[in-house]
Amino acid sequence: MGLGNLKGRALTIGITLTSGIGFMLFGWDQGVFGGILGNERFLSTFDDPDATIQGQIVSTYDIGCILGAAMSLFVGDRYGRRMAIAIACLSVTVGGALQASSFTLAQMIVGRVVAGVGIGLNSATIPMWQSETSKPEHRGKLIALQLVLVIFGIDISQWVNLGMTYIAYSDASWRFPLAFQCFLALLCMFLLWFMPESPRWLYYKDRLEEAQEIMAHLENKSTDDPSLKAEIRIIAETISHEREAQAVGWREVFAGGEQQDLRRIILGAGTSLMQQFGGINVVVYYLPVILTQSFGFSQRLSLILSAVDFISLCFWGLMISFVIDRVGRKNLMLYGAMGQSFCFATAALGLGIGTKATNGVAVAFIFLYHVCFGLSFLSIPFMYPSEINSQRMRNKGNAVAMITNWIGVYVIVSITPPAISNIGWRFYIIFAVLNLAWVPFIWYFYVETAGLSLEEVDLMFSLKYTGGKYMTYKEARRRVIEQRRNNTLAASEKEIIVSQEELAA
Repeated sequence: MGLGNLKGRALTIGITLTSGIGFMLFGWDQGVFGGILGNERFLSTFDDPDATIQGQIVSTYDIGCILGAAMSLFVGDRYGRRMAIAIACLSVTVGGALQASSFTLAQMIVGRVVAGVGIGLNSATIPMWQSETSKPEHRGKLIALQLVLVIFGIDISQWVNLGMTYIAYSDASWRFPLAFQCFLALLCMFLLWFMPESPRWLYYKDRLEEAQEIMAHLENKSTDDPSLKAEIRIIAETISHEREAQAVGWREVFAGGEQQDLRRIILGAGTSLMQQFGGINVVVYYLPVILTQSFGFSQRLSLILSAVDFISLCFWGLMISFVIDRVGRKNLMLYGAMGQSFCFATAALGLGIGTKATNGVAVAFIFLYHVCFGLSFLSIPFMYPSEINSQRMRNKGNAVAMITNWIGVYVIVSITPPAISNIGWRFYIIFAVLNLAWVPFIWYFYVETAGLSLEEVDLMFSLKYTGGKYMTYKEARRRVIEQRRNNTLAASEKEIIVSQEELAA
């Protein structure tokens, strides 16, 4: 790696940009097939596949993503975050090339799976890398910005697909969009070369000097700075405490104990479950299809409306970066779930009545759904597993969350085409009910992580465990923040004493 002169804010921007390109690639692959499925040249090349086969072409990518997320269980901790991202981007490059050059359904499906492996691995690794290199007060907004770039990738794919309708007579109208993912993957690999490894992973691997140097670059401080030494000491003590519990095994995960590993894994994976079964990929993958089949729009108008809708989602995804560390993850999930439920219910009612006016209302509320989603479940499921799990469990917890995510994607994209064909507007009632069902689970079980360092989240769980049944997570969080203030004051007083002694000398 070559850090060069990148330090402090510039280095954080570099990490966020690299992560963002990786997630833009994620978004591109999520959105690109929504327009291609209506491309006449594509359909004729693959013998006019019916709705079920189209669903399988799209969803085999998600099988690859499941495999990639599972692969992160073995790659992330063994080879590090940077190497895992590089392997993922290489896989996407190969998969993209196979898809763009396909003449048979078998080759297309293999390409989708291979690219999916890379996206699945990236989806598990990139948020973890960003979390482990971010300050607590910036972590939420930085990961939120990454997810804006996911939506930007989806949106660009929609506009490119729209542009390709003007050369619909050529195979380039569907081959170019599939080939473009190779460029994004190679760009991410290039930027990655200049970025640092996660210092927390390096500490865990006993590469202490490298970790300390990277921490100094991230904080833009010298390695002798007292505040930096204090932060390093907290990380080292946390890792040492975790090692006292010996190596992580799945038996230990189910045993409970001070760190509540199983609870934390379930909470992280639960955000992915709520995201996917909240209906987002009904809209992301198939919005152009929905607008043509459910609403009767032309293919070109559907692509235009879809692209405009994703511009709106980009905006609302950006807005969350201003509130996520202030309002908190838990409150935003509560507001999001209630809003999404109302949007799907209203869309189903409008389509069920079936007049021109009520169809217009239904379209408006499908679009409004993205406002609710952008301000809640767009970003949180990708940051919460990295925050809620401990250092020794972070890779496993993130992997489980992303496996859950991609299983959910696979189920939704497989059932959506036949469901829209067979039950029409009633399909949206399912997501209205599911979103409403998330509310009591979020209210009762979820723990706020905003504003806490990754090590302080561990301390919160320790305090809750040792405090017994009368200690709440809210109270444990308050004590963690109070302890941080006391430590900061003590460190400041120590610096003043040292400075006075130096002046006296």
